[in-house]
Amino acid sequence: MKQLDILIQNPTGLHARPAKTFVNVAKEFKANIKVYHNEKMANAKSLISLLTLGVKSGSQIKIEADGEDEEQALAALESAVISGLGEGELLEDTSKEKPVEAPSPAKKEDQQPQPQMDSIPENQVHGIAGAPGIAIGPVFRHVRTEIKVEETYEGESIEKNQLQSAIEKAKGQLKQLRKKMLDQKATGEAAIFDVHIELLDDVELLDGVLEKINKKQSAALAWQSSIEERAKLVASLDDPLLAARAADLHDVGYRVLRILVGVDEQSPKLPDHPVIILAEKKKKLDRDKVLGFCTAKGGPTSHTAIIARALGLPAVVSAGEKVLSLSNSTQIVLNGYSGVLIIDPDEIEIKEAEQKQQEDEEFRLQAQAEADKPAVTTDGHRVEIAANIGGIEDARQAITSGAEAVGLLRTEFLFLERVSPPSEDEQFSVYRDIAQAMQKKPVIIRTLDVGGDKPLPYIKMIEESNPFLGERGIRLCLNQPDLMRQQIRSILRAQEYGKLRIMFPMVADLSEWIEAKEITSEIELELGVPGVEMGIMIEVPSAALMADVFAEHVDFFSIGTNDLTQYTMAMDRMHPQLAGISDGLHPAVLRLIDQTVKAAHKAGKWVGVCGELGADPQAIPILVGLGVDELSVTVPAIPIVKAQVRALNYSETQEIAEKALNCATAKEVRQLGQK
Repeated sequence: MKQLDILIQNPTGLHARPAKTFVNVAKEFKANIKVYHNEKMANAKSLISLLTLGVKSGSQIKIEADGEDEEQALAALESAVISGLGEGELLEDTSKEKPVEAPSPAKKEDQQPQPQMDSIPENQVHGIAGAPGIAIGPVFRHVRTEIKVEETYEGESIEKNQLQSAIEKAKGQLKQLRKKMLDQKATGEAAIFDVHIELLDDVELLDGVLEKINKKQSAALAWQSSIEERAKLVASLDDPLLAARAADLHDVGYRVLRILVGVDEQSPKLPDHPVIILAEKKKKLDRDKVLGFCTAKGGPTSHTAIIARALGLPAVVSAGEKVLSLSNSTQIVLNGYSGVLIIDPDEIEIKEAEQKQQEDEEFRLQAQAEADKPAVTTDGHRVEIAANIGGIEDARQAITSGAEAVGLLRTEFLFLERVSPPSEDEQFSVYRDIAQAMQKKPVIIRTLDVGGDKPLPYIKMIEESNPFLGERGIRLCLNQPDLMRQQIRSILRAQEYGKLRIMFPMVADLSEWIEAKEITSEIELELGVPGVEMGIMIEVPSAALMADVFAEHVDFFSIGTNDLTQYTMAMDRMHPQLAGISDGLHPAVLRLIDQTVKAAHKAGKWVGVCGELGADPQAIPILVGLGVDELSVTVPAIPIVKAQVRALNYSETQEIAEKALNCATAKEVRQLGQK
């Protein structure tokens, strides 16, 4: 028997997806593997069992392996944990690459903080904005069909065969849903169904069901009771994120149970006219018949909200049990920008909502039609609109969407989820193809941005108690000079095919920039190629505060507002309770942006913003007013952002920006649009 103590560094602990990766690694070995945490023990090959441990970020676990391949099992699990349990790319996608369907400037009033409860009209229900858009129509309250399971035991072999057949059919349904998400390039959403499939393969769940069948219970009754038992265990966890996975168990369990009892419904039977779905949580929807949906539970980062955004459906989540009492055909207005439902709206409220819908659609269509036009304000101030991309396909789509440049090429996709680093030639070919796809437009390539929170299995790193403050970004690259030199060589070799620039992430001290600059200059001499423009990301407060010093050395700045906000506010942007109040429009963050822009312009350098704030319709006027030269956003948002800038008056944005800098809170900043 062998044992291993190791720290779980995933930002949200062993929640469903990293736990799934852990289980899949364990399943590759014959050894019996157990995991211990806080006096609890779990079967390492059971996803449900592992979830019930409630392992949070920064928790220590003990892994125990017993069997012929115990040493190999522990080594593989150690490597998997150190390399992030498959969450490196997922975390990048979820926090930085989420498609945005931005509303028009006319929608600012829809996005204001909710009013105090004593001012809420009686016919309004306030939930949380789940997906943008306005829906007007009748309610269709989906009530899950109650399945009555009767004891009809037909024999052990028959019941086991029925169980296996139902599970396989459920897997097939889930795989179809997964494919639909992948076809829409919604990889994060597709991963949700991967977890559901894994739950159907859970060894402890299946063993428990089979044991009950052996005791002469029907497959349906055995399955139902086993799912309920395990869902209660998961729901009782004191970590809200882990406890929420009980809903996944219920969903998977109900899917199989429907098949076992012959109620194989794939979606609620909708009326023959469009409706707004009300449910405890989101169901599978017929997109053609659904105007939007509202759930009683869930949050803006829940699976349901993510899928809604991928499908382009307006949504309000966490509206409370009150919405479940609404009767079918009740007319409502659903505002996916503000999270508000208006029940039985009067004629004026309907007309206002219809006007907003019309403005949204007209704005979207016009933005698409004018995607190739530059973003120039009404008084002649131009802002470059660039794309954040993560591969060659994104580059091709960026061109057709009107991108004037690539403001951020994330190179992590080349390095993650592999056992060895990409070769210089492999990197070169990718950078060359992207440069060519962008048709000589500028492409900023960010050097490898991984580290303690996104480790690489082929780089030995020490365990860090706080990886976001550890060896990541430029720090890691400078400590891995061969890896860094190889990437820079490949970029410099590819620059003849386009206009490439290099950007270094997480720079906090001038010495880091000087060392990176020297390495790049040496390689330029070795290759005999012309010098390339180089800049840094401003995502650490120290860099923003020292922007006047950096500006004398760099060619440009690009402000990563996601991390700059996180580090300025000391709030983990992935934290389920804090994510909603960690706002990039906080005056403290805006003052750092203002200081950076002024320092850059004084030195004759330009500044971009490549974080999510760049596509926030309430932030755009302020960023433009502060003098930001470039907004780099996700590809789907490019036409909308360009159109929003064209609707602005630069002089007015400067006045708004000045007021924002003097606000006391992010809420006050967001209320400026109302004045």
